[in-house]
Amino acid sequence: MPSPERILVAVAWPYASGPRHIGHVAGFGVPADIFARYQRLKGNDVLMVSGTDEHGTPVMVAAEQAGVTTREIADRNNEIIRTDLKNLGLSYDLFTRTTTANHYRVTRDLFSTLYANGYIHEQRQLGAFSAVTGHTLPDRYIEGTCPHCGYDDARGDQCDQCGRQLDPIELKSPRSKIDGQPPVFRETEHLFLDLPAFAEQLIAWIQQQEHWRPNVRNFSLRLLDEIKPRPITRDLDWGVPIPVEGYDDRDDKKIYVWFDAVIGYLSASVEWAHNRGTPDAWRDWWQNPEARHYYFQGKDNIVFHSVIWPSMLLGYGQGGEIGAGKGPLGLPYDIVASEFLTMEGRKFSSSRSVVIYVNDFLSRYDADALRFFLTAAGPETQDSDFTWAEFVRRNNDELVGNWGNLVNRTLTAGFKNFGEVPTPGPLHPTDSDLLADVARGFAAVGELIETGRVRAASSEILRLSSLVNVYVSDMAPWALVKTDRERAGTVLYVTLRCIDDLKTMLTPILPFSCQKLHGLLGYDTVIAGELEFREETEEDGVSHVVLTGDYTGWVRGWEPGSLPVGQKLRQPVALFTKLDPEQVVADELARMEALG
Repeated sequence: MPSPERILVAVAWPYASGPRHIGHVAGFGVPADIFARYQRLKGNDVLMVSGTDEHGTPVMVAAEQAGVTTREIADRNNEIIRTDLKNLGLSYDLFTRTTTANHYRVTRDLFSTLYANGYIHEQRQLGAFSAVTGHTLPDRYIEGTCPHCGYDDARGDQCDQCGRQLDPIELKSPRSKIDGQPPVFRETEHLFLDLPAFAEQLIAWIQQQEHWRPNVRNFSLRLLDEIKPRPITRDLDWGVPIPVEGYDDRDDKKIYVWFDAVIGYLSASVEWAHNRGTPDAWRDWWQNPEARHYYFQGKDNIVFHSVIWPSMLLGYGQGGEIGAGKGPLGLPYDIVASEFLTMEGRKFSSSRSVVIYVNDFLSRYDADALRFFLTAAGPETQDSDFTWAEFVRRNNDELVGNWGNLVNRTLTAGFKNFGEVPTPGPLHPTDSDLLADVARGFAAVGELIETGRVRAASSEILRLSSLVNVYVSDMAPWALVKTDRERAGTVLYVTLRCIDDLKTMLTPILPFSCQKLHGLLGYDTVIAGELEFREETEEDGVSHVVLTGDYTGWVRGWEPGSLPVGQKLRQPVALFTKLDPEQVVADELARMEALG
C-alpha cells in the first residue's frame, strides 16, 4: 500500500468586513472541503487551513459604518464567519485569523527576509486616498474606465474584462467604491516587492504547470508580460507593523493586506502545529518536496496565488527565523480558481441587497442542499447563476427524487422484511454487473475530484444512482419477498451494497446526510463527524477561538466497502426535505422585503 501523501489545502481567506454570502463559499469553501474530505478518505495526510482576513481598508470601513472599533468589527465578523463555515461543514484543520501574534511574527519574518535578500525597495508613487475620510483607498476599492479596453467597471489593480494589470492613476474617471467620490492622489513613499526579479523563473515554472486549469495558466502568463514592482505597504494605522528601520515605529504605515493575507497559509500551518504540541509538524507540508499544495479561491484572486505568493516564496529562499535553513518553502502545485456565481442573473452585491448570506440560507435549508447545488451547478469553469427555481428543482429531482428515493425505499424494504443486511443467494449476472459498475465509480469519481472537476463528479455519482434505481425498480424486492424471499434478500443485499459505496463517494459532497445514512446502515463508526471550536492561547497570553476538528478517528477508504451480512439496519428516516416551490418563493419575497 502506498505511503500517505502530504496534501496542503490552502483556502482563500474571507474578509472580516461582514458575513459571507453563498457566492463566496461557491469559490473558496465547498470545492476545497470536497477535495480535503476526499483526500482524507483516500488515506492521505491533509492540512486544510485558512482564517478571516482582518486587516486593510474594507474592515476599517465596516467598523466606521457600524460605529465600533476595527478590532470589534473583526471580532464580530470572525465569529459569524467561522460559525457559518462550521454549519456548512467545512472541515478545516485550522480556521484562525490574521490578528494573532503568531501571524504577525511569521509575516514580519517573511517581509524582513525578502528585504534582507534585496527584493524589497523604497519607491515614491501617487497614492489614492478617500476625499471624505483621508484614509488610503485600496486599489480594489477604486473603479473606473479601463484605458486599454474601455470597460467601465475596471478595478484599480486589474481590469476583469481584458485582464490587464492597472494602477489606479491609469483609470479614466476613477471613483471610490465606498462613497462614489473621485479619489485624491498625492505622492507618498512605500516599500515595493520587486516582482520583475522573479519573472523569468515564474514564466518557466508556470509553463510547466500543464495540469492547471487553462484559464488560470493562460491568465497568469499574460500577467507576466507586463509585470512591475508592486507596493506592499499602505498609509494605514491598522495592520502588521513594517519590520524595516524607519518604518517599524510608524503608526501611519502598515504592511498591505494582500501581502500578509497570503502569508496566512503558512502562519496558520505554524499555528496548527503549535496548538498540537508539535511545533515543527508544519514543515512536513511546507519544506517537504513531495508535498502537494492546492489553493482554492475565486478567479479574482489568481494573481495573488500564481504570481505574487510564488515570488514571495522564491525570494524567501531557505528562510529567516521561520524557515530556519531547513529547505525552501513549497510552491503551489495547483491553483483551483472558480468563476463567479451570480444571483438571478445579477452580480452579488450586499449594498444593492443582491445577496444571500450563508447564515440566512442555512437558517431555512439544509447545509447538504446548498453544498449539492454549489457542486452540481456551481461556477467551476464558467460563471453560473443561482436561481431559486433551479435550487428547488435540483433539491427535489436529484437529491430527493433520485438519491434520496433510492435510499429510502431500499432501507424501508430491508428494515421491514429483514431488519438486517440479508444473506444473499447466488448472484445473477445483472447483480454482479451492477456491483462492478458502482465499484468502478471510485476510480472515475476520484479522478474527477482529484482534478477539481467536482461538478462532473456529482453527475457521475447521480448516474450510478440512477442505474441502481432502475435495478431496484425492475426487481421490486418489496413485492418479490412475498413469492421468493431468498431472491428478494439477494436484490436488497446488492442494492444495500451499492448504496454503501455511493454513500462513500458522496461523503465529500454531502457529509451530514452521509453520516446519517452511515448510521442507518448499521455502522457505529464516523465517516463525517462533528467539527468544533477551540479556544487557543498564544505565548503573549491572548486567546482566540479557532474552528478545527479531530479527523484521525474518521473512517478511511476510497474503495468498495464490505457491508457485513447480518449487520442490523436502523429505522429509516428521510435524508432530505422536499421543498414546496411556492413556499420557497414566498420566503424569498419576505426576505427581500426585510432587506429593503
